[in-house]
Amino acid sequence: MTDVTGPLDGIRILDLTRILAGPTCTQLMGDLGADIIKIEKPVAGDDTRGWGPPYLTDKDGNDTRESAYYMASNRNKRSITIDIGNPEGVKLIKQMLSKCDALCHNFKVGGLEKYGLGYEDIHAEFPHIVYLHISGFGRTGPYAKRAGYDMLAQGIGGVMSMTGPPDGDPYKVGVGIADVMCGMYATTALLAALRHRDRTGQGQLIDLALLDAQVAWLINEGVNYLTCGKEPVRRGNAHSNIVPYDVMPTSDGYVILAVGNDAQYKRFCEYAERPELATDERFLTNDLRVRNRDAITPLLRQMMVMKTTDEWVQGLAPLGVPCSPVNTIPQTFADPQIQHRGMAIEMPHPTSQDGKCNLIGNPINLSETPVTYRRPPPTLGQHTDEILEELLNLDAEARQNLRDASIV
Repeated sequence: MTDVTGPLDGIRILDLTRILAGPTCTQLMGDLGADIIKIEKPVAGDDTRGWGPPYLTDKDGNDTRESAYYMASNRNKRSITIDIGNPEGVKLIKQMLSKCDALCHNFKVGGLEKYGLGYEDIHAEFPHIVYLHISGFGRTGPYAKRAGYDMLAQGIGGVMSMTGPPDGDPYKVGVGIADVMCGMYATTALLAALRHRDRTGQGQLIDLALLDAQVAWLINEGVNYLTCGKEPVRRGNAHSNIVPYDVMPTSDGYVILAVGNDAQYKRFCEYAERPELATDERFLTNDLRVRNRDAITPLLRQMMVMKTTDEWVQGLAPLGVPCSPVNTIPQTFADPQIQHRGMAIEMPHPTSQDGKCNLIGNPINLSETPVTYRRPPPTLGQHTDEILEELLNLDAEARQNLRDASIV
């Protein structure tokens, strides 16, 4: 295996997750140096391998099985195919667990218990293992046995009721944010549980639900409601507690104007050549501007169309007034700041047409133990032989026997 210098070097995770929430967690752990062994179903593999187009294309220009969706959350992992529906496959899983620190999965509640891989079974045999179970609704409660997906969590969890135009349909967030945020919480939970294990020798169960994670990141809007009992409403791009904090039209496009305090507001009005709006008694403070948003918003929109997007962005930046363009995805990856920060990366890939794949970089910057990009998203079962030999000391004949029996 490639030399690892990350802070999680020495941690090995048996990863039975698929789709997005779990793989987001384990990819982050892998970026930080952990050895992630991705267990996939023979022939089929992770569901997202087929979630395309687009796919990587091979040297003949044909689509591979490596969808962009799959590649988004599966680098720095090794893939091994094992049929856990076969008792011999379960035996392999348990043999590997003796060399691992954690097991992660997102099967439905009760899904692994029938194979003898539930938490109680694993904890009894491997008390040091941290057992992460991500599910749609958690292991307990009236919805526990329901299948859960990102959009369902966004809907039940309330964020869709606040997203979209004030008078239109509720909107989901443009990416699977409930999955991604659940993966972030899962990473934190894993690190905490591993810290506890290192101190006590005891593993534990992590029960993490998409819905719970979604409700947790309602943040200020959720606490607004819990504080005053008033239901939040959709405001399009406007902020419930700050004005002006909105998308505004310019003479050639749109900008985001995000005035966070009264001093910024005064400087904005001066640059906009409308100083009287800074002394208008209706708009003197953010509290007043929030209460009088219906009066100030039309005035702001009339003002903003008098300059170009670049004039607003470049003019307000030196004044410390937050303002930015609304970039398309191509503009985002062409942005000089984003390029400087290394948020688009290129990795070699064995099956792609040009021998590489393009991925989104990890945003974590550690001065002494930086993230590393060691392995591209693996092809299905790419490391089966390597892992079986390394962890279980199985020779070529033993591995072939497993293949002949359709266990791997």
